[in-house]
Amino acid sequence: MLMNLFSSAPPLVAELEVGHHLYWHLGKFTVHGQVLIASWIAIALILTVVLLGTRQLQREPAGLQNFIEYTLEFVQSIARAQIGEKNFRPWVPYVGTLFLFIFVSNWMGNLFPWKLIPLPEGELASPTNDINTTAGLALLTSVMYFVAGISKRGLSYFKKYIEPTPVLLPINVLEDFTKPLSLSFRLFGNILAEELVIAVLVLLVPLLIPVPVMILFLFTGAIQALIFSTLSAAYIGEALEGHGGGDHHD
Repeated sequence: MLMNLFSSAPPLVAELEVGHHLYWHLGKFTVHGQVLIASWIAIALILTVVLLGTRQLQREPAGLQNFIEYTLEFVQSIARAQIGEKNFRPWVPYVGTLFLFIFVSNWMGNLFPWKLIPLPEGELASPTNDINTTAGLALLTSVMYFVAGISKRGLSYFKKYIEPTPVLLPINVLEDFTKPLSLSFRLFGNILAEELVIAVLVLLVPLLIPVPVMILFLFTGAIQALIFSTLSAAYIGEALEGHGGGDHHD
């Protein structure tokens, strides 16, 4: 019934077709075409802004260069606060990539008139409204905090699972499984719910109500990007400083 409601929405307004996807078959693999296309668009937007803003660097930044430098300082502040002054610099590119990709992806879901881009099946939407994207980002963060811990402490990193007592081994192992689960489902659930709400409101009251709601969701989309990147940096900082944290919150 929900799909029938969405199918009757105005043709030039972005809608969300739940359960309909465009798949590409590459050999023995099946690829989610919608997610890849939308992800490439997000990456292209980020690269375009960065290249334009750094094409002619000035000693006194202005315009787009000023915006890029402000964004860099903001990302550095996230990494510094969560990882610590001594260890944060190598992780700024990773934390920044997470934040920018999720931020742009979330905003694309609210701002882009996806219906203007026809597909053989399904419809383009924010990449982060698909569990495959958010789960992939969360698993990548899991890999990164293992890399961080092992690079800093070697194989002794795994002693954390039996600290302060071996009795806690199952709980400590379970904690590493719950981190990517919470990261992926929090982002996926919020973005999917936002796009569903917008689709319903566009159908019911297409002229007035959706606009302030979309503005609100732009704000919450930015908050979701901040939460995901901050938690990822916090997990990396925890791995670097030892189980239970350290000075990375100072």
